[in-house]
Amino acid sequence: MSSRSSNEIKAAALDLGFSACGIAPADAVDAATQHLFRQWLADGAHADMGYMAGHIDKRLDPRQLMPEVKSIICVALNYAPKHRIPDSEPQLAVYAYGHDYHDVMKEKLHLLAQRIGAEHYRAFCDTAPVLERHWAVRSGIGWIGKNHLLIIPHAGSMFFLGELFVDFECEYDNPLVSRCGNCRRCVDACPTHALRICEGGMTHFDARRCLSYLTIENRGALPEGTGEKMGHTIYGCDRCQEACPWNRFSRPTEEPLLQPSEELLGMTAKQWEELSEEEWRRLFKGSAVKRAKYEGLMRNIREAKEGQ
Repeated sequence: MSSRSSNEIKAAALDLGFSACGIAPADAVDAATQHLFRQWLADGAHADMGYMAGHIDKRLDPRQLMPEVKSIICVALNYAPKHRIPDSEPQLAVYAYGHDYHDVMKEKLHLLAQRIGAEHYRAFCDTAPVLERHWAVRSGIGWIGKNHLLIIPHAGSMFFLGELFVDFECEYDNPLVSRCGNCRRCVDACPTHALRICEGGMTHFDARRCLSYLTIENRGALPEGTGEKMGHTIYGCDRCQEACPWNRFSRPTEEPLLQPSEELLGMTAKQWEELSEEEWRRLFKGSAVKRAKYEGLMRNIREAKEGQ
C-alpha cells in the first residue's frame, strides 16, 4: 500500500482529541532494550504479572504480532483532571477518575483508522504484548523518565498511550532523548522505594514494591506496613508523577469521558468504609477501578485506615 502523509495523520489525531501523535517504522526492538526487558523479567521485578512474560517474541518484534505491519502510529491522550477529590478524603490515582481508558482510547483509535483510510490495521491500548513506551519514544512523542513513565516535553506524564499498527509506510519521526538530567525527585518521592538509580543513571523499577501494583494488580494480602505508605490513597499511586517537575506544565483534559462524576468527588471516608458491592458496581460501572475488584478495593480501604 502506498505511503500516507504523516502531517495528515497527525492532524486527524489531534482533531479527534489526542494530545500528541508520532510515527515510527515497525521493526524489531533494539538489542539494548531487549536485554533490559529480559533482565527485568529474570529479576522477577514484574511480580506476579505473568502476562508480561508471555508472548515475548511479539512484544519485542511487532511484525510477530501483525506480519504485514509497516508503521506504528503512536498517540497520547491527556487525563489530568479538571477537578480532584478533596485532599481530606480517600484518594484514587487520577487516571481512574473517568471511564475505562481502554474503551475511550480504542474508540478513538478506530475512528483515527477510519479518518486516515487504514483498511488493514490493529489498534492497541494496554491490551496486547506491545512495548508502548518504547514505541512512543521511537515515534518522537516523549522519553521514558526515571519514574518509568512517558514524559512529553512541556506537557508532563499524565497521558494514556495507544498504537495503530498499519500496513503502509509513512514519514517517520526522530526519537527523543531523556531530559531528566540529574533530577531524582520521583525516585526520592516513592514511599516504597520501587525506583532505584542504577549504574549509568538509569532507574530500575520493581513492581513488587510499587503501590500501584500492590493495590490494583495484586490479589493477595498487602505486605506488612503497606498501609502506612499508602497515605490517603486507596487505589494506585501518583507520588512519582506529583514529584516530577515536568508535570507543572500539565493542563486539564477536555475529554468528557475522563471527567470524574460528582458522586465520586463527593465520597467521604465513612462512605468508602461502608461501600457495598452493589454500590461499588454502580459507582464504578465502566471504570478501570474494577480491575482491583470489590474485595481488593475494600482491602485497600482497610489497610489505609489502619496505617494512618
